[in-house]
Amino acid sequence: MRRVSKSSWILPLVVLAALSMAILTFADDLPQAPESSVQTLTPKPGFFTEPGVAINPRDPNQVAVAFQDNAHIAYSVDAGKKWQIAVGTEPPNYRVSGDVSVAYDNLGHAILCYMAFDKLGTFNYWGHNSSRNGLFIRRSMDGGKTWEAQHIPIIEHPTEPGVPWEDKPYIVADSTQGTYGGNLYVGWTRWTLSDSEILISRSTEGGKTWSKPAEIDDHPGLPRDDNGAAEGFEGTVGPDGTLYIVWAQENKIMFVTSHDGGKTFSHAREIIPTAPIMFQIQNLERTNGFPQIAIDPRGGQQSGKLYVTWSDYRNGDTDIFISSSNDHGKTWSAADRVNNDPVHNGADQFFQWLAVDPADGAVNVVFYDRRGDPANRKQIVVLARSTDGGSSFNNFAWTSEPFDASGVFFGDYTGLAALNGRVYGVWTEKPAKKESSPNSTNEETSKAHHGTIVRVGVADFSAPNNSH
Repeated sequence: MRRVSKSSWILPLVVLAALSMAILTFADDLPQAPESSVQTLTPKPGFFTEPGVAINPRDPNQVAVAFQDNAHIAYSVDAGKKWQIAVGTEPPNYRVSGDVSVAYDNLGHAILCYMAFDKLGTFNYWGHNSSRNGLFIRRSMDGGKTWEAQHIPIIEHPTEPGVPWEDKPYIVADSTQGTYGGNLYVGWTRWTLSDSEILISRSTEGGKTWSKPAEIDDHPGLPRDDNGAAEGFEGTVGPDGTLYIVWAQENKIMFVTSHDGGKTFSHAREIIPTAPIMFQIQNLERTNGFPQIAIDPRGGQQSGKLYVTWSDYRNGDTDIFISSSNDHGKTWSAADRVNNDPVHNGADQFFQWLAVDPADGAVNVVFYDRRGDPANRKQIVVLARSTDGGSSFNNFAWTSEPFDASGVFFGDYTGLAALNGRVYGVWTEKPAKKESSPNSTNEETSKAHHGTIVRVGVADFSAPNNSH
């Protein structure tokens, strides 16, 4: 055996300990967002993932949070102080409903969008052996409290050979009072045996009826739910009614627009190159960096400025990035990091979501952050905020207790919404394992350890000294 001097191994240990302490201190030093609070919407853990949130522009005290499984809605009528779970939001005729999103239209109606199916197809090759499936919306005429008894299909397939798999829908509402105000748009990925496609359908009747789906990708992607596929649809509407859309495909962020309320679309084109958009993060089943897009609708210097966020591992560990356009998407700035920890420190940031406040133009991004764990296993939730058009970001710790998400399905995304300086974020966590009580059953103990909970955070930057 080769002998090693004591000093040769003490020094690396000292350096490693100092580095670990620096990382921990950096995370501990993250400030809390002003007027920040976090509440748990699901006290008992379950199979809860992939939440979204929306604010009613006609009554900002009304906020709706969507989450799965199955399709659920929590609502607040007092700007997030108290929350209640709505009933009658999941379809009774399908075994599973999820991939949820929620939006408010220009009349203040809440619209819940989800997919529904009986069983999955072949793993990651969803168009193979898929069952009956479809995409649906359900409406609330009172801002999220009560929901119509019948959901409305956007598209629906019976179980039969070769049926496509409609996946990852996302709803976008034109809440302006312009020519196309009230229009609803739902985009998604269609998986077939040979490819993946980005489709979109629109409603001009408040969700009552939906147009025949139109394919808007320039060319289809690969047929697996993996790198190279066309997926991750997300959109935003400008003050003039222009619809802007992004998705991920082949290490690129793709972009299209519609200037006529979703009747026709521009040719899809690459706007931002990325590292692979699907990636592995330690102790998580799957992760991705699907993009989001948002617009500053105010007048003035930043009027109409577009922002796109995503995450990838070009720096080794995964970071959150942002790019912007001042010319309606013709040209885009170079990628900038949103998370402000040191580059190449080995800490992953992931599952970001973007929201631009239409009142003050602030750019807000929420994400999971592992900068405080040298082992890169546990994360907190961080809110980043820019008040200079995305040039720089302050990072705030929205939660302080790191959690390990191993052993659970953690989903594909989080949610964020902002209005009048008030920001709402929604995410899932795996609660810490607790000692079982003498009266607990094995099933209850197992659920408490392996399930997830949905949490919603609120931060208020509206006071002058809280603008950051």
